[in-house]
Amino acid sequence: MLAAITDPTPIRPAGREADGGDYDRVRAILAFITERWRDQPSLDAIAAHVGLTTTQVHHLFRRWCGLTPKAFLAAVTLENARTLLAGSASVLDASLELGLSGPGRLHDLFVSYERMTPGEWRTGGEGVAMRYGYHPSPFGEAILVATGRGLVGIGFVDGGDRAFALADMRRRWPRATFAEDAAGTAPLAGRVFDPARWSPETPLRVVLIGTDFEVRVWEALLRIPLGRATTYSSIATHIGRPTASRAVGAAVGKNPVSFVVPCHRVLGRSGTLTGYHWGLTRKQAMLGWESGRLGA
Repeated sequence: MLAAITDPTPIRPAGREADGGDYDRVRAILAFITERWRDQPSLDAIAAHVGLTTTQVHHLFRRWCGLTPKAFLAAVTLENARTLLAGSASVLDASLELGLSGPGRLHDLFVSYERMTPGEWRTGGEGVAMRYGYHPSPFGEAILVATGRGLVGIGFVDGGDRAFALADMRRRWPRATFAEDAAGTAPLAGRVFDPARWSPETPLRVVLIGTDFEVRVWEALLRIPLGRATTYSSIATHIGRPTASRAVGAAVGKNPVSFVVPCHRVLGRSGTLTGYHWGLTRKQAMLGWESGRLGA
């Protein structure tokens, strides 16, 4: 079963806001749906729980991810998770057969990537200049981190605590220099979170910074298509370490480029949601939002 989530985040009055404001309300609705999905709660019940009208809830979901509340409820049920997993091994097999193990355009976002050198990783990013900025996203306010070579990090701000989100990024590369530059990272945020800008003509450049094992896991994540999911054990098999499921789980948890490197598409063997660095509610939101993209 899907893990129950309790999220006491207060609901703001409904209205037209940035996607980040929408997500504050969606997060509370998700928590309710997650706990009650077996009962298939009605729109009236959802609206009453979060203090909105049924019309407000309906329009919020349509605006947020292109799904009706009923369709979104179906997208977060266990059966849907199992459907996402169906054939996951063959999906990864096909990716390998097509030669996607090296740099190239991957992912529904049309991502190209490169590895940072082992030396740069071992020194904690010493000498690497990183720019960061905070931007609205469908999943709450995001922090994006970039170098002159491309995007290196995406995290999320909870409870307005930007300092915590920045510290999470800094600890990954403790010797790099960080400078706030929202104007510089804004084009990347638009490229990541606006599906209209997902284009093979302008691939999103990502730089992967980690151990050799971690990067191999993250490369495998990039092969999971929109609307599909895989398991830790399947990834372990495909990187040639079939007994390393636990180590794969740790590497997935350390993925610094959330959403773009889609660690949210890794589920438990039975389709259960499992740990996610930025919160299970957000993981569920991403899967449901992507279901909306498939129908867009």
